[in-house]
Amino acid sequence: MAPVSPLPQRHGLDAVRLRTPDDGLWVTMRDHLVDRLPRLPATRLDAMLREGRIVGRSGPVGPDDPYQPREFLWFHRDLPVEVPVPFAIEVLHRDDDVLVVDKPHFLATIPRGRHIVETALVRLRRELDLPELSPAHRLDRVTAGVLLFVVRRERRGAYQTLFRDRRVRKTYEAVAPYDPALGFPQTVRSRIVKERGVILAREVPGPPNAETNVELLEHRGGLARYRLTPLTGRTHQLRLHLRGLGLPILGDRFYGTASGDPEDTPLDDWTRPLQLLAATLELPDPATGELRRFASRRTLQAWTDPAGWTAGP
Repeated sequence: MAPVSPLPQRHGLDAVRLRTPDDGLWVTMRDHLVDRLPRLPATRLDAMLREGRIVGRSGPVGPDDPYQPREFLWFHRDLPVEVPVPFAIEVLHRDDDVLVVDKPHFLATIPRGRHIVETALVRLRRELDLPELSPAHRLDRVTAGVLLFVVRRERRGAYQTLFRDRRVRKTYEAVAPYDPALGFPQTVRSRIVKERGVILAREVPGPPNAETNVELLEHRGGLARYRLTPLTGRTHQLRLHLRGLGLPILGDRFYGTASGDPEDTPLDDWTRPLQLLAATLELPDPATGELRRFASRRTLQAWTDPAGWTAGP
């Protein structure tokens, strides 16, 4: 079992943890770190070592410390400059085990890539003083709605197992074009693959691995509001399945563009959010088996305020 980090969280973020290999030809710990962290400039690494910002189990690691195998190291990465996301997270429910929130569009669930501090996890850890908070599942950055976090470390496995074993029922709402020639409800099945390092998922021939139930809730003019119930959890499954029906979700800048190519959108462009909402979440309590249900209080702007959605928030 890995030891507990000697460094406290910074800005709601845990320190990075590394373990040195069992053997190696490095003379110093610095030599190993230069190889291990190629994206970190050597000059910055040297400054961190001088400042005592990289620590092992026995304390700070110095620039000339000899290489030690099977050692744990911790440090905090430098944070990127981020555009603040100007939308609040609404708490739907909180108890000793879980925190359930209504995530806004444009806020990532967890730190990744260019989104570190401006994520739901980091914001909530800081704002609610919950250092052990962790997500039981994820929502895409551009998808709004119900998101469940586990408050205590010892309860993570129980809740994450529910999602892994598909014992959680999730429904979504989406606004997309209306086609009177299509009959609903219907079930869409396809095979979806997502290659590492490729931004888009795609549907390919082969045995289905993704399944979504699609219901028509209401329609007016050329638009409709749909309820989507995914029976599997493939990347971008709902967006691909509606597009496959000829009904791309409004605001989908990956799969709904006229050119078929994803749009390169500035990170501070809050206009025309993807009209996809994680509407409800139902799961059995791991301790009691009692069915718990949480519902979003948000609405999809393209349906309730079409003019405002077109102009932006």
